[in-house]
Amino acid sequence: MLALAIFVATLVFVIWQPRGLGIGWSALAGALVALLTGVVDWGDVGTVWHIVWDATFTFVALIVISLILDEAGFFGWAALHVARWGGGSGRRLFPLIVLLGAAIAAVFANDGAALLLTPIVLAILLRLDFPPKATLAFTIACGFVADTTSLPLVVSNLVNIVSANYFGISFGRYAAVMVPVNLASLAATLLVLWLWFRRDIPASYPVDALEEPRDAVRDPAVFRAAFPLLGMLLLAYFVTGPMGVPTAFVTGAAALVLTAIAGRWIVGGRGAVVPLGEVLRCAPWQIVLFSIGMYLIVYGLGDAGLTDIAAAVLHWLATQGTFIAALGTGVVAAVLASIMNNMPATLVGALAIDQAEVPALTKELMVYANIVGNDLGPKFTPIGSLATLLWLHVLAGKGQRITWGAYMKVGLILTPPVLLITLVALWAWVPFAP
Repeated sequence: MLALAIFVATLVFVIWQPRGLGIGWSALAGALVALLTGVVDWGDVGTVWHIVWDATFTFVALIVISLILDEAGFFGWAALHVARWGGGSGRRLFPLIVLLGAAIAAVFANDGAALLLTPIVLAILLRLDFPPKATLAFTIACGFVADTTSLPLVVSNLVNIVSANYFGISFGRYAAVMVPVNLASLAATLLVLWLWFRRDIPASYPVDALEEPRDAVRDPAVFRAAFPLLGMLLLAYFVTGPMGVPTAFVTGAAALVLTAIAGRWIVGGRGAVVPLGEVLRCAPWQIVLFSIGMYLIVYGLGDAGLTDIAAAVLHWLATQGTFIAALGTGVVAAVLASIMNNMPATLVGALAIDQAEVPALTKELMVYANIVGNDLGPKFTPIGSLATLLWLHVLAGKGQRITWGAYMKVGLILTPPVLLITLVALWAWVPFAP
């Protein structure tokens, strides 16, 4: 009960963030209480750090890359191209924006897709004078697809990185399993979003009102470097994965190269356009503190009995066959993520799966189902992921306020069919994955 009380109190402070305390310091304060009360001991700190450090710094490096590219105009350029490809048809533009969000989520993680693409799309919609209902439809679509299509690569979601590291899944093996599953999730996402918002999407829009995509580029040097750098980064993931090279080292090296290009280090900073100081200040450093703090608290909660309970539930699901095991694990993970946030829920699921004695194929299905549940489950409630909370905050700053009630109304209707279709696709594909 003490461990549970500390977790609940910490989660409240993480969401509330009184006096600008921040998610990191809130989680770290909860972890300190857990240490002082004996819920966890100092030996657990090293164990938890070993689990989270690679995922955490990979995530920070990805966001730094995303912020630099955003300042250089890369995402604005892409969004304007997509808007022109729509050819003045709102019904064509809607799926194109969803596909753009899925592509950005795959490479730059769900947070990058939600937090960087949404304001750009919102600005384009306002310039096109879209009505409020249409603007809301596109905005929700950007936030929704960022999570539901964050499955394909290890780096597409912090949940993926933690899980892959914990179970020793290589970058290539993960992609071989989850790229096809992500395509099923993307198709389901397109379907449910279209069915829900089709009446709100305008039939046409004035393409002439859009600026030229090249006008969005503010730093040509960074823009020219973007595609080769991203291509080399993806190749490096596949090459270094089997060697056991931490993902954070590879991503950090790419971030350092892009920072050097943006800062014009080779010429002493002359001609630099991207405000690197501001970019580095905006990087999610609080995530480092949040990861160690919240995971330490959850580790203590697991030691107090939560892991045993979860392992018992998963063991029972495993005895019902692979289909029930996959669906049950994914649904349990999704519900847990929507209640206690997907990051702690991921660790609870991983610890429980590791502890449960189940056949190899069933265990593999459960590992990936836990990822699916924790990637998609946050769409049920605003507290399901930090990305959603930050996304709502960014929208409010742009004058597009979405209440928790309105968010949950859409999330509770749209998420279940996408989750179930994705889990069925996972169950059908894993036995045949190369």
